[in-house]
Parts: sequence; C-alpha cells; structure tokens
Amino acid sequence: SLEDKLTLAVQALFNQDGRYQITTEDQADGVLIGDITKYIREPLAYDQNNAPTQFKLWILVNISFYDKIRNQTLWMEPNLGNPITYYAASSNQPGALTEEEVQQKIWNQMSMDILTRTLEGYGTVTGASDKAVPKVSPDQYPTVPTQEPGAPTTSPAAEPGQGTSRPPY
Repeated sequence: SLEDKLTLAVQALFNQDGRYQITTEDQADGVLIGDITKYIREPLAYDQNNAPTQFKLWILVNISFYDKIRNQTLWMEPNLGNPITYYAASSNQPGALTEEEVQQKIWNQMSMDILTRTLEGYGTVTGASDKAVPKVSPDQYPTVPTQEPGAPTTSPAAEPGQGTSRPPY
C-alpha cells in the first residue's frame, strides 16, 4: 500500500541516519503519525491520439510527531509533499517514468523532509498551503481506493483521516 511504501522509506532513512532507533510503537518514546490526504495524478499533455503523455503527481500527507513521554504533539506539518511533473513511460520521451517510479521519488523526498523536520525542528520543512493544494472533484482524476472504516492500516488509503502510518522510533 502507499502507507507501507512511505513507512518503509521513512524507516530506512531513520536507520541510515542512526540518531534514533526504530522500535515497536509500544516501546517508542515518540511516534510519527501520517495520513495520506490527497493522491492526484493530473494529465498535462496529450499525444495526437489524445492519450496523456505528461502528468503531475501530487501526494500530500498530514504528518505529526507525538512525544509519548510528555504526552503531547511536538510538531505537525499539514500538506507535506511537492508535486512532480513527469513524462509517462509510454510517451517514449527522454527521462520518462512510470507512476511507481514517481511515487518512489516522492517517498524519498518526503522521508528526507520528515527526517529533517524531526531532527532540526520548526521551519526546516513546510507543507503546501491549503490555497496551493488543487481542489478537485472525486471523479476528476484517478485516486487510490479508500480504506474501509476499522480496516487494518496496511491497506491502500487516500482519504483524510484514514490509513494512518506510524513508524515509531
């Protein structure tokens, strides 16, 4: 699922950095909590057959860090994520990417932003303002399937408040 891929990218970067140890949520002093709130794949250019050749992919996450020792949220970052514009692999353009490759680029950037925000504090990373986030109708662009209430958090989700991903340190 999308949450799992983001969780794995964050955990790998925290492990690589080595300042905090990844552990179970029960043993952790703090927990990163993230909700994927938007997944928008917007076509930008088309070929002569009206097939999309270029896209903009937005994946936005509301992320926060909860200190279990102090029992308080230390920081929150709404709308974390930057769109990536890319040529579709089927376009045969130089540097063309698959949607999965673009997702991985986003996970890598997001995990770096989350690590930086956690280690260096306020002002080091800023999410998109609500005004900058595209307002779309649910059927305008393809989205990720939503999670059923009460389902495990490992299933795909793209709706606000669902699919919480919690990589503890």
